Amino acid sequence: MQIIDLAEQTRLLGQVAPTLETLTEEVERVREEEILAPIDQLAPPVLRLHELAITCTRQLHDLSTSQYAAMTYGRENVAHLAEACAQVSLASALGAIAISSRTEILLYRGADPTPGTSRDHLRRACVEMDRAATTYHTLAQRLSRRLASAAARNEDQQLIDRSLAAPGAADPSTVIADPQLTIPPSAPPPRATASTPHARH
Repeated sequence: MQIIDLAEQTRLLGQVAPTLETLTEEVERVREEEILAPIDQLAPPVLRLHELAITCTRQLHDLSTSQYAAMTYGRENVAHLAEACAQVSLASALGAIAISSRTEILLYRGADPTPGTSRDHLRRACVEMDRAATTYHTLAQRLSRRLASAAARNEDQQLIDRSLAAPGAADPSTVIADPQLTIPPSAPPPRATASTPHARH
C-alpha cells in the first residue's frame, strides 16, 4: 500500500467533473452543426478527452493501490471510479468514431453522407461524459467530507492501520455497504459500434 496525499487527490477528483461539463458543451455545439470539417471540429475535444482518460486511469491506479482503498467505502468507491474511467475512455472513442463516420464517405460507397451517424455517436459520448461527471463530483464530495471530519479520519486511520498490519489479507469487517451514488442509469450502456445509436437522456 502506498500512502498518498488524499487532499491533493480530492482536488484532482473535483477537477474532472467541470472539465467533462466543458467538453460536453463543446461536443454538443458541434453535434448541432453539419460537421462539414469533422477533423478540425472534433479532433481538439477528442484529444482532450483522450488525455483526460489517461489522467483518470492514472489516478484510478494511484487510489486503488493507496490507503484510499482501505478506507470506509474504499473498495466501492474504487469500483465507481473504474466505471467512470471507462465512461471517459468510451466518450473519447465515440468522438473518434464520429470523426470517421463523417469522413468514411470518401472511402465507402454505402457510407452515410449526412451527419446523422456522427451525431448519434456524439450524443452517446455526451451521455457517457454526463455519467462520469456525476460520479466524479460525488466521489470528490464524499472524500472531502471524510477528510473534514475528525471522527471519519479516525475511523479510516484504524482501517488503514489494520490493512498495513496484515498486507494482502482482507478483513471482512472493513467491507461496509456503500450508500447509493446518484449515477444514472443502473444498466450499463451498449457497446460502441458504428451501427448502434444511443438516445441522449
